[in-house]
Amino acid sequence: MNRKGFTLIELLIVIVILGILAALISGNFITSLIKGRDTRRKADLEQIQSALEMYYEDKGSYPTFNIFATAGYQLCETKIASTCGSEKVYMIKIPDDPLSSNNYVYSQTGSAYQLYSCIENSQDQGQGVKQTGYGVSCGSGVCNPCKYGISSPNTNP
Repeated sequence: MNRKGFTLIELLIVIVILGILAALISGNFITSLIKGRDTRRKADLEQIQSALEMYYEDKGSYPTFNIFATAGYQLCETKIASTCGSEKVYMIKIPDDPLSSNNYVYSQTGSAYQLYSCIENSQDQGQGVKQTGYGVSCGSGVCNPCKYGISSPNTNP
């Protein structure tokens, strides 16, 4: 009797190989998602920094109110609002963190400010990244404490 087909061992080997490939691919995918969120956070803080510098040029000081009080709202001359009315708008939409449970942090003292955010990638060593944290809470888990910071030109994060 001459039967054609696969043995159980051959099928198990193929399933194991496919499982290993799937694990490798999903690991790279998750790492890409983390790096993408971190890149967005850095870009968001740079845009906010630009708006704060325009605010400073006009007003001679940085906002004393919490600019992240309501994510998605506008940064106006005197407040954060859904509409600014006749006030000058410095940022049309305040961005929020890609992970809703974490926040960006704005700290203003005198003529300086600091902006902080979460960094999920524990291997990131770029400018402004401090893997031991800045001592400011950005949420929970890997985002506590904040690990990325930028500041006004006249100070360090």
